Amino acid sequence: MGARLNPFASPLAGKALKHFVAAGKVIEESSLPPVTQELVKIRASQINGCGFCTDMHTKDAAAAGETSVRLNLVAVWREATVFTDAERAALELTEEGTRIADASGGVSDEVWANAAKHYDEDQLMALVSLIALINSFNRMNVMLTMPAGDYKPGQYA
Repeated sequence: MGARLNPFASPLAGKALKHFVAAGKVIEESSLPPVTQELVKIRASQINGCGFCTDMHTKDAAAAGETSVRLNLVAVWREATVFTDAERAALELTEEGTRIADASGGVSDEVWANAAKHYDEDQLMALVSLIALINSFNRMNVMLTMPAGDYKPGQYA
């Protein structure tokens, strides 16, 4: 299966994506732990069915030292014992923020309060921004049917 359009060959996509990438750099440089950032990107990508982003972020996480056990359990984090309470709170916020249309009122106060127990205001803003950004990337890649499997860690760094 090939992509419907090649965003890497599109001048318009290049102009738009440079802003997405710049936003991602700001988040990467925040105090939100890099491991948490990758877990969030993986979980949102799984929920959205974005093979391209799931491929990218699982490989980048593995290259950064994440274990295969944890990577294999992201989709079932609620039943897994390998995630910290802070990571679990970030994954829960990711799920509600990604499935925002599925819940009346969006993200629940309970989920927000749980995340706020583990992250300061800057980290929460980074987390919210990251969830919004990865959802944007996921939606674009799903609409374009970007293929998964060929990504090499750090390929777009």
